Amino acid sequence: MALTIRVVILLIIMSFVVLQQKGDAQKHKKTEGLLMNCRFDKIYQLGNSISDTGNCLRESLCGTHSSCRRFPYGINFFHNVTGRCSDGMLMIDFIARESGLPFLNPFKDRNADFSHGVNFAVAGATALSVESLAEKNIAMSFTNSTLSVQLHWMSSHFKSISSPEEKLKKSLFLVGEIGGNDFNYGLSQGKSIKELRKMVPEVVQTIIHGVKRVIDFGATRIIIPGNFPIGCVTAMLTKFKTNKITAYDEYHCVKDLNSLARYFNHHLQQAIHEMKKKYPNIILIYGDYYNAYLWLLRNAVSLGFDKNSLQKACCGTSGKYNYNTSRTCGAPGVPVCVDPSTHISWDGIHLTQEAYKWLARWLIDDILPQLNCQV
Repeated sequence: MALTIRVVILLIIMSFVVLQQKGDAQKHKKTEGLLMNCRFDKIYQLGNSISDTGNCLRESLCGTHSSCRRFPYGINFFHNVTGRCSDGMLMIDFIARESGLPFLNPFKDRNADFSHGVNFAVAGATALSVESLAEKNIAMSFTNSTLSVQLHWMSSHFKSISSPEEKLKKSLFLVGEIGGNDFNYGLSQGKSIKELRKMVPEVVQTIIHGVKRVIDFGATRIIIPGNFPIGCVTAMLTKFKTNKITAYDEYHCVKDLNSLARYFNHHLQQAIHEMKKKYPNIILIYGDYYNAYLWLLRNAVSLGFDKNSLQKACCGTSGKYNYNTSRTCGAPGVPVCVDPSTHISWDGIHLTQEAYKWLARWLIDDILPQLNCQV
């Protein structure tokens, strides 16, 4: 009898969790289109491969090394390679669409229409300069287009516009995600987490300096995203794979790596808080990519993702996580899963269009009250 009661209680709890997850998903579906109430006329994006819509593709150094320039990248929605490191759309694409604006064209596309904003993000970009990273014995051969370079591009773009300060009052700026690669490169080159934690203040201050420059350009509404829980990323799970059960958290993510991401995010949030005191008339919002990703993992099954493939790459081969550094997505013979929309990870490093869609919705719901729009 006692066993039967326990089973009934367990079933009730499980049913409650499922209903709660379905309700959570429905809540985010109901807020579609509300970003249009902000009436943004332009969006400007700085960042890395999470946001790049084609700059790396057009850079000789970056484009040569990037697998994102090859099929099957862009297989969904665009049905063509665009330079986006995904099977389709990115978060910035969903944000633009939810704002009622066209997709952002990459700055490097000189013939593009920039009347609705510009994307300056470059896949592989870091917050710190190449020289600063070199001083820490971290090599970066992928691209030289760091945050400072992207800000220089932004400056030159605004110099070509008459009275940019006045025209930017209805614009949305995203400064990041940037900074994650500074740590990713360090991890891939054997740096300890202790060494990388020491870099955090400098990386954060570099980002904050970038935000100040953006404010000087005339920006009044700025989102500064933090880092993802990098211990949940397929490539990191592969690299730091261990039989030590205590190394993983309840999501089967590497605890130490997520601790580093939280440490960085905490410092970034503190710096944003201090900035708000100096700029009371500027809307500065922390983009909580970390908790957005954890929400996605928690609700993945109710959102339509395959419970057996939550941390496996859709486009990849071999191993527990379907990721192999020597045979990555886009290389000859590397297969693609039947339905990318059932996977969170696209290529082991970047996410699928379906994952980015839900992350964008969570983010929009989180930032909307802070944007002070007429909703």
